[in-house]
Amino acid sequence: MKEQKAKINQSRPTIGVTGPDKGGEVAWLFTALGVWLAGGKPVHITPSFPRTADGLQGLIVGGGADVDPETYQQDAVLQEYLKRTLQNQKMTYFQRVWRFIRWIYFPALFYLRKWLSGAPKWSLDKGRDHLEFQLIDQAVKKNLPVLGICRGSQLMNVYFRGTLHPDISEFYLEEPNPSSIFPVKKIRIKPDSKLAQIIGCKKMKVNALHHQAVQKPGKDLEIVAWEKNGVVQSIEHQTREFMLGVQWHPEFLPQRRKQRRIFQTLVQKAREVNRQIEAQDMQTALAQPKDPALVEIEQQEEAFLNRQNP
Repeated sequence: MKEQKAKINQSRPTIGVTGPDKGGEVAWLFTALGVWLAGGKPVHITPSFPRTADGLQGLIVGGGADVDPETYQQDAVLQEYLKRTLQNQKMTYFQRVWRFIRWIYFPALFYLRKWLSGAPKWSLDKGRDHLEFQLIDQAVKKNLPVLGICRGSQLMNVYFRGTLHPDISEFYLEEPNPSSIFPVKKIRIKPDSKLAQIIGCKKMKVNALHHQAVQKPGKDLEIVAWEKNGVVQSIEHQTREFMLGVQWHPEFLPQRRKQRRIFQTLVQKAREVNRQIEAQDMQTALAQPKDPALVEIEQQEEAFLNRQNP
């Protein structure tokens, strides 16, 4: 009996990872890697391949379509590498090679995303919104651990009746808003939050690939990380074990232990999931009328796109 329990505890919990039908291949691969390294089994969920939360022990609501980082410059990266290497001439050959690998990681990731994602653009994916909204609802009812990444964090906030800033450009009138896979934004983390316990620090740098952000947190949600200008970077549920939303992309920072801890905690909580409730068939769920809060945010997004493309 003890051996059977030990085997169950050691088995990989199934983690659903949502994404778009097209343009999210790199995000899926890196998120799946983060889940696998943490001891979980990732399962890809898209509008073309939907499923219920039945059989899942955890859920990750992924980010949106890839966006070309405007601040990326390959020359700047190489110059920074050379500068740091010359400043530390006592480094061994292997230390220099490792430093170089670390610095070319981001340019390589940039071109990989660009190659697989096509031309960068903001776009609507209402079918995906509806699917993910239903999955969040089922995960809440099943008390599954949930991680929302970028737009996933925003959608989680909408589910709990929070509001969003459709366009955060107004927060960056005095300084540019960097859009980059590099960790370029400094954020502060609430000391007594669950996120602070997971990350193990009160300040850190994160990447940024978004034009929306949480405005008013939803019911029982709390803002636990933000930028100096007030832009929200993370929310978490006050009573649930693990329901965390992060505005950045931890999946693109696997070399950083603090970011890996987010996936490790999710998988750890997923192992503790014992009780499941019966989920409705996905086709039945998707046939339901769209939630008014979801309709409202889609209208805001459509208005933003119309302003961008008059």
